[in-house]
Amino acid sequence: MDVFGGVRLAEQHEVAIIGSGFSGLGTAIRLKQEGRDDFVVLERGDDVGGTWHFNTYPGCACDVPSHLYSFSFAPNPEWTQTYSRQPEIGAYLKRVATEFGVRPHIRLNTTVTGAQWDDEACEWVISTSGEEVRAKVLVAAAGPLADPKLPDVPGLDEFEGEAWHSARWNHDYDLKGKRVAVVGTGASSIQLVPSIQPDVSELHVFQRTPPWIFPHTTRPTTRFERQLYKRVPALQRVVRGGIYTGRETAVLGFVKEPRIMKAVEGLAKRHREKAITDPELRQKVTPDYTIGCKRILPSNKWYPALAQPNVELHTGGVSRFTRRGVVDRDGVEHEVDAIIFGTGFQVTEMPAANFIRNAAGESLNEAWKGSPRAYLGTAIPGFPNLFFLLGPNTGLGHSSMVYMIESQIAYVLGAIRALRSNGARRLEVRREVEERYNAELSKQLDGTVWNTGCASWYLDDTGRNATLWPDWTWKFRQRTAKFDESAYTVA
Repeated sequence: MDVFGGVRLAEQHEVAIIGSGFSGLGTAIRLKQEGRDDFVVLERGDDVGGTWHFNTYPGCACDVPSHLYSFSFAPNPEWTQTYSRQPEIGAYLKRVATEFGVRPHIRLNTTVTGAQWDDEACEWVISTSGEEVRAKVLVAAAGPLADPKLPDVPGLDEFEGEAWHSARWNHDYDLKGKRVAVVGTGASSIQLVPSIQPDVSELHVFQRTPPWIFPHTTRPTTRFERQLYKRVPALQRVVRGGIYTGRETAVLGFVKEPRIMKAVEGLAKRHREKAITDPELRQKVTPDYTIGCKRILPSNKWYPALAQPNVELHTGGVSRFTRRGVVDRDGVEHEVDAIIFGTGFQVTEMPAANFIRNAAGESLNEAWKGSPRAYLGTAIPGFPNLFFLLGPNTGLGHSSMVYMIESQIAYVLGAIRALRSNGARRLEVRREVEERYNAELSKQLDGTVWNTGCASWYLDDTGRNATLWPDWTWKFRQRTAKFDESAYTVA
């Protein structure tokens, strides 16, 4: 920050990016590749990586194949697993930040506390834990898996043991020989429970709704494979394309014809019946909703872990917490030394929407009234020069979010080019365009498996699916391939 006449001036940039996960780094790299250096990345963590920096729980891994879960312009021939684990993904993101020269633009340990549009200056005024930043364009790239979500259950502040969320793992606490409660049976829990089960004396797993579990096809990659991909990069691109095509076929069951999911359900049932022989436990882990309505989870270790003698599965969720432990829905108290929350993230709540405000001081959450909406998941009426990455209805139930991210980045860069070429100061999506787009999405979502009646984190406070993209991902890429200036007011 400069000082002029004793007055501290805000740091000025053409583009400010919030977050340095796949979305933030991808945007920064593409800006750099276009020869644009007037940007800053604001990251609250002490290193880049986003969710893959903060989530360090035992067993943390991605459920999208490694070759598809990476930037298309930065393939990694060195993946040691066909489905990568957190340390490797985190290391990959750190490496690309360095190799593509964007680290000098990143402000680590910088938490954004507010961002308001200045209508007179036509720029965003961004408050941080450090210095104030002003930018012509604001890219919100914090992502949906940024802020942990804790259950709204009384008594947690009374608990005298250790408690933490899986996304903020306490590595200083030794779980060996301890009595542990894990609350939640979602994507994080099915990875961490099998990882800690052999070490703890007692493991109480509190389940509200059983997930559908699919057999996992993960395996180590061979040295020969890695050397081959390194020597013949085109081969890795072909493999990536094949994986993408295979994953894309899932849209037929999720969106086009949900009855197809019956065949998938049969495979999951056989997986469950083979892994669990105890009829009572099998009944506890049997879902009563259509497969795919909630996220389908791959694991070969979850069911065997639940069947171990030191593990007890409690159905119905948690009633309350006490000084000594957890009370289940039947009123039985289970004394534990530590509580771990595998309860997911604030996906539809979007915490960043609380501090991003328009010229009148209205926050995004206030404008949305409990139901996040955006044009192409990216632009919001009333909020000029603001672009969300992984915004409303860009989520996937079958493929790689990196594909969606790269599609949105291309669109945002097109918007930035349009601002420059027109000599314009502000660019805002027209409300009727956004409303027509979201009406179209709602119509598409009505017949999908995700809207078959179960309660899931895909749904917002109004019951609307504000999370998922209801079509082929290549169609999203088509729609975002070229910035459609006619959908905006430009001034």
